[in-house]
Parts: sequence; C-alpha cells; structure tokens
Amino acid sequence: MSKLNELKPSMLWKNFEGLCSVPHPSKKEEKIQKFVADFGKKIGLETIIDEVGNVIIRKPATPGMENRKGIIIQGHLDMVPQKNSDTKHDFENDPIQPRIDGEWVKATGTTLGADNGIGVAAAMTILESKDLPHGPIECLFTTDEETGMTGAFGLKGGIFKGDILLNLDSEEEGELYIGCAGGINTSITFNYKEEKVPAGSIAFNVKVTGLKGGHSGMEINLGRGNANKIMNRILWQASRDFGLSLSKIEGGSLRNAIPRESFALVTIPAVNEDKFNNFIKMFADSVKKELATTEPDLKVLAEKTELPSTIIDPKVQANLFNSIYACPNGVYTMSADIEGLVETSTNLAQIKSENGKIQIETLQRGSVESLKDDVANAHNAVFTLAGAEVVHAGGYPGWKPNVNSEILILMKKLYNEMYHKEPEVKAVHAGLECGLLGKLYPNWDMISFGPTICSPHSPDERVNIASVGKFWDLLINVLKNAPKK
Repeated sequence: MSKLNELKPSMLWKNFEGLCSVPHPSKKEEKIQKFVADFGKKIGLETIIDEVGNVIIRKPATPGMENRKGIIIQGHLDMVPQKNSDTKHDFENDPIQPRIDGEWVKATGTTLGADNGIGVAAAMTILESKDLPHGPIECLFTTDEETGMTGAFGLKGGIFKGDILLNLDSEEEGELYIGCAGGINTSITFNYKEEKVPAGSIAFNVKVTGLKGGHSGMEINLGRGNANKIMNRILWQASRDFGLSLSKIEGGSLRNAIPRESFALVTIPAVNEDKFNNFIKMFADSVKKELATTEPDLKVLAEKTELPSTIIDPKVQANLFNSIYACPNGVYTMSADIEGLVETSTNLAQIKSENGKIQIETLQRGSVESLKDDVANAHNAVFTLAGAEVVHAGGYPGWKPNVNSEILILMKKLYNEMYHKEPEVKAVHAGLECGLLGKLYPNWDMISFGPTICSPHSPDERVNIASVGKFWDLLINVLKNAPKK
C-alpha cells in the first residue's frame, strides 16, 4: 500500500493516486483522457474532449463569486516514461507504483508522473470540491505536452471565456514563473552500408550507465553527464587507436530527457584486446573523476560478446563520430538580463542505428527566438558537413515575461501574507505550454507555479510532500481572491 491517502490534502493525493493507476505515457493518453473525462461527467460538470485529445471541464462560480474574472486552470495529462534498464515496467499497461520515502513521494525504478500529475490532481480536486469559493472555472487538460505539445498546438481559439491562466506545471514551490523558453527539434539521419566484419576481429558490448539524466531544460545547467557524448568519446578514440568498428548503437530515449544510458556493439582486431580493455579502464577512471560531483554512480564497461554479422561502413562511422564530437550539447548561452537564467541550450538526446539508418534526435531551447534558431543552425551546419540529412520541426514559441501582470501582483501579495516572505519571480528554461496558449489567447494574464519536484523526466523523480500542501493552499487562496471583472 502506498499510504498516499494518509497525506494532506487528502483529496488531492487521492486523485494523484488515481492518476498513477492509469497508464499515461506521452503519445498513449487515451486511457487517461477517458479517466479524466469520466471524472468530470460523474460529478455533473460540462466535459468535452476536443479533436486532438484535450479534456475541457467547466465549473460555474460558487454563489457570491459570479462577479470574479474567469480562471483557466491548466495542466498536461501525459508523463515522461523513463525507467532504469533493470526495471521491468510496461508504461502502456502497468500502473505507476508511488511510495512515501520520508519527506518525498517517489516511484520505484520509474518516473513518478508528478510532472504534471500533481497539477492535474489539484485541478480535479477543485472541480469536485463542495466548499471552496471560486469564480467561473475552466480546466484545460492538454495532451502530449512532453514530446510535442500536441494538445496546445491543436487547441482552437474561441473556446474559453476566462481571463486568467493558472498553469500548474512548474517545479519549485515558492517560485512564480512569468516566462519560458521556446524550443525546436532537430532530427539527423545518416544512411550507412553494412559491411562484413573484418577477419580476426572480436566483439564487445560497451555500456555507459548510472547517469542521473533529468529534464533537459530545468536541469541542463547542473553539469550532468550526457551518455551519448560520453559514449562517443570512447568510440572516437578507440576507432583511432585500436581499429574499432561500430556495428550497432543506441543511447537515450526522449528528446526532452538528458540521456542516462548508451549502448554500443563494436568490434576490434583481436590483437588489440588487452590494449582496448586497458583503455576502457583508464577512460572510466578519468570520466568518473571528471563527473565525481554530479554523477557518482556513473559506470563504463566493455564486455566481450559474440561477433555481429555486419559493421557500419567506415566513412559513415568516421562522419558520425566526428560530428557527434563537434555537436554542441548543454548550456549554450546565459541570459545577460536575468541572473542565473539559461538563455539557450541543446540536448543530444537520442542516437539509434537500425536497418541502414542512424537516427539522431536533439532539442534546442531558447528564450530568444533568434538565438534558439542559431543553436539549431549550428546543429544543421555540423551534421550537413558530415553528410547527414537534417530536418527541423516541432518549433514552439517562448513566453515573454510581464512584470506588471495583475495575477502576478495578486499572488506575490497573497504568498507574502501566507508565508511572510516574498516568492521568487522567474522565467524558466523549459517549454511551458503558456507560450503557445498565450499566442492563441493573447488576452490571457498568465502565471505558472507548482510544488517542488526534483529530477523530473528521470527515475529519480520525486515530489516534496510539504510543498504540495503549500502549493494547494496558495491555489485555493488565489481562487478565493480572484480579481473582479
């Protein structure tokens, strides 16, 4: 038993546990859409599912609050499906197993889905409440936020009547977000020929594991290792020193998650076996020292295995290794206007070889559109020079901060009154749906806030229990004190 029902606020945690019981990885949200829509219908509220899978539920104002501005409460239904390689879990069919661990709620070996399940659970709790005062409420539960913002892209104008958007998808209690980065996906494809393994070869499975990974926007500035970059250092050097040939490679799983693991099947001339093993040991020691603070559990191994039937042709292999080495990764520029804010970044997220193609997926983020495009163009230049096909897609806009926002001023005042300190007002280097929603509904006054969630997009994801209570108290206080029309 998770015992989440013993936590406060109890109804919010009950709803979160209900969400955990329904599989809802990105791109596979049909079950959770039905679950939330059935929830709205069961409590007698107007509920619709639009053509792209967004769920919209409306609740009238409580008596005496009809003169308040309408509020849209918004969160996303999908979760990032990440697990450790030794964890057996089918995200499309198995429920998440939440558990209490001291001051935190976690899952075991998988992502928890607190991003954005806590926000969705809070909205559901508002909808079913009988005694919370509020003006007119419209809840928007979007689909596929994590891998394409499909719901926000597909939302139609003219549906909502409200004036204020409360986005419940931020991850640090005590912080109010009024701006976010935009993003663009860059996909790279190498076409290769399969060649026979040279005579006198032996094979190894090379593994880079144990990295923390994490959110490629929120945590890109923490100096964590990128498994794809580390693997490429091994392959690049060993191809020069020991005649290494690549047969197969697979690293990372999602564009918006820093890759935690990478695996490569390689061959080398048998005469170089001892030298290669010594190199792996020396490299492992070196990279562990480099990342001792941020990646204490990093492992680099090379295990002898059966020979593959083919290898990737040497020309494409050389172009692949060189371009990945040259490819930017991590923080690109810092903001000169907002202290500590990452301005642009990029994540070398996925590499996979299969059936004559090597597919590489990257994600560039930027709070300045021209600079975001500049980083994407850098990727284009590097991989085009290496002979690859490069495609940019899925771009979405950022959200420009408004320091004079009415809802911001109200929430700063309320937070100060409740906790006797000023909340931090920030912009975030992550892709919130506010950028797209604000473009569609330019009249909306928008803000984003949430509880403290650590290591989202990784199996280390956890949500702080006390912060959920503070987040909830602030949310209901905002509804109670919503501005008048």
